[in-house]
Amino acid sequence: MSNPQDDKPIDQEQEAHVILKVKSQDGDEVLFKNKKSAPLKKLMYVYCDRRGLKLDAFAFIFNGARIGGLETPDELDMEDGDVIDACRAMSGGLRANQRQWSYMLFDHNGL
Repeated sequence: MSNPQDDKPIDQEQEAHVILKVKSQDGDEVLFKNKKSAPLKKLMYVYCDRRGLKLDAFAFIFNGARIGGLETPDELDMEDGDVIDACRAMSGGLRANQRQWSYMLFDHNGL
C-alpha cells in the first residue's frame, strides 16, 4: 500500500518544472524541461548550441515580448506546453528621429 506522504515529493518535483517548446521560424520544435524558478538563459544557450549559432543570432519571444534570459518561467506565468518562438535577430536600421535628421542633410527633391 502506498503512503500518501511518498506522493508529495513527486508532485512537488513535477510542479517545480515546466515543459516548454521552442519553435523556430522554419517550424522545428524542441522540448525543454526547465525549473520554474531557474532563469531561461540556459535554455536559450542550449537551443543556440544545438543550432550551431551564437545566442545573439536569435530573439526569443513569448506572448509577443522578447525574453532577456534572466526571467524565469514563474515570472512569465509559463505553463507546460507553452511555446517560445525563436526568431533570427535583426539588427540595423534607423530610429525615427535619425531618419528625419537624414532628410535635413540631403536634398531628396534635387535628384
